[in-house]
Amino acid sequence: MSHEARVAASLGRPLNENHSGADHLLQFPPPLGTPELGARRSAAEEARTVAAQARLASLATAGDDGHPWSSIVGYGLLEDGSLSLVLSQLAEHGRNVAREPRVSVSLAAPVPAGADPLDASRVTLSGRLTEPTGSLATAALDAHCAAYPAARAYARFGDFALYVLSVEKVRWVGGFGRMGWADGADYARAEADPTADGADDAARHLNIDHADALLVIAQEIAGYHDATAATCDRIDRYGLDLTVRTLRGPAPARVSFAARADDGAGLRAGCVDLTRRARARRAGAAVPPADAPSSEPTAPTEASASALAHPPTQGHA
Repeated sequence: MSHEARVAASLGRPLNENHSGADHLLQFPPPLGTPELGARRSAAEEARTVAAQARLASLATAGDDGHPWSSIVGYGLLEDGSLSLVLSQLAEHGRNVAREPRVSVSLAAPVPAGADPLDASRVTLSGRLTEPTGSLATAALDAHCAAYPAARAYARFGDFALYVLSVEKVRWVGGFGRMGWADGADYARAEADPTADGADDAARHLNIDHADALLVIAQEIAGYHDATAATCDRIDRYGLDLTVRTLRGPAPARVSFAARADDGAGLRAGCVDLTRRARARRAGAAVPPADAPSSEPTAPTEASASALAHPPTQGHA
């Protein structure tokens, strides 16, 4: 297997999924062992997760002179991920939409304090705005007012109109080497990650309290046997994104949970299971089943487990 393919495998991605070439992978040392491959969020899931977390959107419309016009707007979310907008015809974007309903909307995930903003997820949703009728209009208004209760008062003013963005194309960017496309059908079928709101706290907890566990996971599960340290960059319902430090230089790696997590308790269980599997592999023992009793010294304490099992709630209503 080539250098580039080994690094791509350690990221859990096909070699050319996001880039036409693979030269960017040559800057990273490849794993010395064979990494375990597993699931990660699809571009559609990433987009749905960003849409559930963000509070405002940048709406791009076409002006009467053909030039693009971008406005910051609020939105609500319908069950299929469609955006619900209440726009004034007195505003430029409201007049533009009445003339040309094809638009795009850009959303950005919250950036943790001290983090690189360009390493945070952002997404562009492209589609067509339509004025809903009947039960869809009721659902769209309810979704918008759930996020912006004051809209209930002005949404029925004569100069305001209710719109639903039917998503046709999705572009997700999550930082260096993390990007992808999805169509509207995939976006509608996807689900926002229910662990996302507590993910930053969970990653911080792992880095502060369980650096030794992350190291053995990087060495045994990700295949970087010569790793000297590892940090968790991101955690999601499917696993961890790591930065691994080796004497050959730093490298990104992906390790996946044995089972998908649906809440903070699931994140904790996945991390404990990864640690047990890694330590069993190092000892040459049979890998214990995920539900076996744990005696790992790196398992979270009662207080820190509570932080994983009960993450703070925030984001879109």
